[in-house]
Amino acid sequence: MQATGSKLLLPTICKFLAIFCIIITENYVAANLNPSAIGVHRRFEYKYSFKPPYLAQKDGTVPFWEYGGNAIASAESVRVAPSLRSQKGAIWTKSQTNFDWWDVEIVFRVTGRGRIGADGLAFWYTTEKGDYNGPVFGSSDRWNGLAIIFDSFDNDNKHNNPYISAVLNDGTKQYDHANDGTTQLLSGCLRDFRNKPFPTRARIEYYNNVLTVLIHNGMTNNNDDYEMCLRADGVQLPKNGYFGISAATGGLADDHDVFHFLTTSLHAAGQVQEPPKVDNQEKLTQEYKEYQEKLEKQKQEYKKEHPNEAHKDEEEWEEFYESENQRELRQIWQGQSQIGEHLRELSRKMDEVIGRQENTLSLVSRGCATGAGQALPPAAAGSAPVQQLPGVVGVTRQDVDLLIANQNILLSTIREIRQLAGDINVRTDNIQTNQKNAPTAQIQSTGYDVQSLITEMRDGMNQVKQGISHVGQRLGMPQGSAQTAPCPTGSCVGVTLFLSVTVVQLLLVFIYNIFKNRSEAQAKKFY
Repeated sequence: MQATGSKLLLPTICKFLAIFCIIITENYVAANLNPSAIGVHRRFEYKYSFKPPYLAQKDGTVPFWEYGGNAIASAESVRVAPSLRSQKGAIWTKSQTNFDWWDVEIVFRVTGRGRIGADGLAFWYTTEKGDYNGPVFGSSDRWNGLAIIFDSFDNDNKHNNPYISAVLNDGTKQYDHANDGTTQLLSGCLRDFRNKPFPTRARIEYYNNVLTVLIHNGMTNNNDDYEMCLRADGVQLPKNGYFGISAATGGLADDHDVFHFLTTSLHAAGQVQEPPKVDNQEKLTQEYKEYQEKLEKQKQEYKKEHPNEAHKDEEEWEEFYESENQRELRQIWQGQSQIGEHLRELSRKMDEVIGRQENTLSLVSRGCATGAGQALPPAAAGSAPVQQLPGVVGVTRQDVDLLIANQNILLSTIREIRQLAGDINVRTDNIQTNQKNAPTAQIQSTGYDVQSLITEMRDGMNQVKQGISHVGQRLGMPQGSAQTAPCPTGSCVGVTLFLSVTVVQLLLVFIYNIFKNRSEAQAKKFY
């Protein structure tokens, strides 16, 4: 039983120790990766950084940076090497660093049309600025400092690319291209950074001789989604170096775009002295006061030397500017002027209304002037007496009511006429619409024209019958006997013959219309 218990207890102790070690390791790594957690002062260095927007100025330069080779700077990014064969480019800081420890964050994107790209991109921290068309990813070989290389092409055929490596050089070693620098690298990791949906991010930190490289693979839009790539202790880098980015292409080509290069200097607590802001503020205030006193003295001297001109200048300045009282009086006067204009407009409209009323009354009095001398009809029993309008001679209320009734009748008549005209207009539009919608390229057998011709034929027949009846009546003969009675002369034409001739003529007219419409339809086909 004791042996069985010890066997069950041993795995539990091992698990507990493993969890404890993991927690200690994570705390240690977090403390070293995040210097601010242990009281390290961080300061952004704008002279060693660039970011959009307005990354490049209108003249194409990048502030505090120099670029060359095939590099292209725009307002949003720096294309260090374009996707053309055998292209090289680089961008370097103009000045050396004045701090020992630093943290650099690079946001870049490597994109290409092929499944395999070339050659890659490199971050540099060296004592001297490299070349813009150098053999090592666009920069110079035998550098003195650090290179973080993002290698896209597999030169040694070991199928271990894209690869991120850290290479140190003291200025005497030549980079081993054949083996992708594996014989010289300090450390590295296998990460694919080509053709990602989001830009790739690399954070390179050097603090207390510890070099740390974190990589954001560009698969998410979370800017803090970093993972460890490499960590090396005891790294000795030279002081006062230059930062740079370079890239190159070979037989295969990728676009190498850098969007952000953000540099932060790291300082231990108590080592950084804040700039004397109070002294500078006091100095600026004192200089401003001295300038004001000097200006006042010059004004007084000018007034003494030129009293007339000084007086004119004061009057001109007084004309240019107004006091608060003058502004309030001006606003009150403008408001009263607007009120007066509105009142005058209302008075004018009232005068127009009164004038129209007077004209109407005068017209009514003129219309009733002819009946002014006639006696008014007696009022009916029990009805109200007839009222006479005041101020108008010979015009009574009944006359006004009669005039109003006539006007109402006239208005109703006008409305009926308008309605009738509208109906006629609507029917005319319908007829025109039907004619427009009828096809013109062919003749319909039962179209609108055929019906109208039949109607015309029927009307013509009726007119002929009416004419014959009128002729019979004039001759004093009944209509029935006119067909059977013998003609008075040998040249008399019978009704049957007359009708036959008329029908033949109408048929000829009908056939001619059909032929004409068909000819027009065939002619319209050519348009």
